[in-house]
Amino acid sequence: MPDSLLGSCRSKEILNGGRCASVPTGEEMPPRDAHPRFLEPLLGIAFDLDGTLILSRHDFRRMRAEVIRIAERHGVVPGHLSLEAPIHRIIETSREEIRNSGAPESALYRFEAEQQKAIDAIELEALPRTVPRPGAEPLLRMLSDRGFRIGLLTRASETFARSALNRTGLAPFFGYLRSRSAEGPAKPSPESLLHLLHAMQVPIDRAVYVGDHLLDAECAVAARVRFYAVLPDPTESSGSTMTMDRFLAAGASAVAKDLTELARQLDVMPTATSR
Repeated sequence: MPDSLLGSCRSKEILNGGRCASVPTGEEMPPRDAHPRFLEPLLGIAFDLDGTLILSRHDFRRMRAEVIRIAERHGVVPGHLSLEAPIHRIIETSREEIRNSGAPESALYRFEAEQQKAIDAIELEALPRTVPRPGAEPLLRMLSDRGFRIGLLTRASETFARSALNRTGLAPFFGYLRSRSAEGPAKPSPESLLHLLHAMQVPIDRAVYVGDHLLDAECAVAARVRFYAVLPDPTESSGSTMTMDRFLAAGASAVAKDLTELARQLDVMPTATSR
């Protein structure tokens, strides 16, 4: 465990103004600060994938349109689903409407299989243009060298996630990965993050989840895990509505403009004497 994070405070104390101060052990979330203080010595760090560690430029609008087309073919009333809604909300709403439509149970099974196949196909089209986000490899290497347990929680399929990690050279850092292909709930369900941390053997008060979207914040906050936000990469930020204020309002304990700043927040940047 990195000495710089352990400090001199006991596990239920926080370094505040140079002194160790008690912290309530109940349901209090970490302080929301662009330069956070640690409530517990960190042991594990879980990351979102797309936008956070890699840049893929998925055609999400096409994914949403395809899911809506499939849902309407299986009984969802045309016009009930919005192209502007997040894709996981479109899928959840479609499931509910199909269940309540009186259609045979097989209609829901067919919808699930067809929408998943369509999303997988569109997702894989982005693989040839997928690149690591600047700073991803150095950050993961520093975390690994300092002994942190590193995991990945993504809404991507298992095939895309592992292929993207291999393509970008980030695969060696991830012994723990949970995708939408895994059994059980997918992100943003808090259970998905809790399942990952259980596999990593990291208590929630010694973990942090890093992501670039409000969906990531929703997942972490519901799981009572610290959330650190990374603002969108400049190459992808033109249409983004993610801002520091929105992340802090959603429960982020820290917001970084890029992965280099995140490394400083996590206190893993090498010092001048260690270079």
